[in-house]
Amino acid sequence: MVASFISNVNIQEAIANQRAFFATGKTKSYDFRIAQLHKLLDLIQENEQLILDAVYADLRKPAIEGYGSEILITLAEIKYTLKHLKTWMKPRKVGTPINLFPNSSYIYAEPLGIVLIIAPWNYPFALTIQPLIGAIAAGNCSILKPSEHTPHTSSAIAKLINDNFDPNFILAIEGGIETNQALLAERFDHIFFTGGTAIGKIVMEAAAKHLTPVTLELGGKSPCIVDAECDLDITAKRIVWGKFYNAGQTCVAPDYLLVQKSIKPVLIEKLIAYINIFFGDKPQQSPDLARIVNDRQFDRLVGLLDEGKILIGGNSDKSDLFISPTIIDEVSLQSKIMAEEIFGPILPILEYEHISEAIALINSRPNPLALYLFSNNKQKQEQILQEVSFGGGCFNDTIMHLGNPALPFGGVGNSGIGSYHGKATFDTFSHRKSILKNSFRFDLKFRYPPYTMTLDALKKFIK
Repeated sequence: MVASFISNVNIQEAIANQRAFFATGKTKSYDFRIAQLHKLLDLIQENEQLILDAVYADLRKPAIEGYGSEILITLAEIKYTLKHLKTWMKPRKVGTPINLFPNSSYIYAEPLGIVLIIAPWNYPFALTIQPLIGAIAAGNCSILKPSEHTPHTSSAIAKLINDNFDPNFILAIEGGIETNQALLAERFDHIFFTGGTAIGKIVMEAAAKHLTPVTLELGGKSPCIVDAECDLDITAKRIVWGKFYNAGQTCVAPDYLLVQKSIKPVLIEKLIAYINIFFGDKPQQSPDLARIVNDRQFDRLVGLLDEGKILIGGNSDKSDLFISPTIIDEVSLQSKIMAEEIFGPILPILEYEHISEAIALINSRPNPLALYLFSNNKQKQEQILQEVSFGGGCFNDTIMHLGNPALPFGGVGNSGIGSYHGKATFDTFSHRKSILKNSFRFDLKFRYPPYTMTLDALKKFIK
């Protein structure tokens, strides 16, 4: 057993040790990878309460939300990987053109080496461990940097990882911005970062100095379009749930509503009704509403509350890091609330007449990480798919696409680079090595000088 807390880690030495361990080839075997994944699975199951207590201490997440979004989804990811890893690791035979006869062609997945995973604070356990699952599955060594903004969860991760894994294979390093800077100054074989777009640019700039590839899981203003052709009651229920889950601190939470004008009054009425049903008329006393992560985020969010007409909510208590579920109407497209990702329990509402107006507004802004459309109209669903670029999303639901490990998750443009979940995570942390295999049974003489075949004959042969 190694120490549960490692202070003043010599980062360069830690990386060098991992490189030496990786060079032994031990991480490349199927048996090793499976054993490490089983160990991780067992550790999470044995320490569920430790994880839930840490997440609650950092974010006041209700137990149901904490378990579902931090533990259950992570366990499902491990089990999915265990089930499919042998298939993912097999060399994949691909087609070979006739002009390369009698060759055969294969793609081999090989690990990248030493990877750095920098995690965010909003889902501090899951978004640290889920990338790690793919890094292990692909045969890499990993250094984890949990978020300093959720110190209890960071400490729990460090304890679980550093107490139970060889630090030359996986090491969790705690610390603040100085630790991040020190890590980013070093050369890794891949950097996986989840967080805001501004910090993502810093990570990418640092990685470029070493030509280190990056996966950037960022954010953005994810629109939610509500068309008249939908079940308004279920629509309102699913929007309220998806928006105020984890107090809105979800990278794929609906960031603003685009509602067809004719149904806007009824939808607003139902949204308000479901906020009251879910959290009561005194939401600060509700056990089902998380808190804002820290004072800095609280102050930023409170600063958005005076932009538009508050239809419900707008209450706050800094001593409790509480902001009530809030819906705001009559917001300007030029307002601050429409310029930055909200990342909190505030939902502005805009209206449109025709779906083309909603599409034009979305396309005038950076590509969102997620998009949601509530509509039974198949033509409008197809129109959204064809005319709007976004990371992923749902039709007639919110945020649930994250629960399927078979669906790659990632952004496009400003909302991110690369994807993960399931096989996509394995692929992210693998190099696909292309191999052409020839035989000694045939050796076509015309390929060698002096060339006796005419160009016309060569063209006919290739055809």
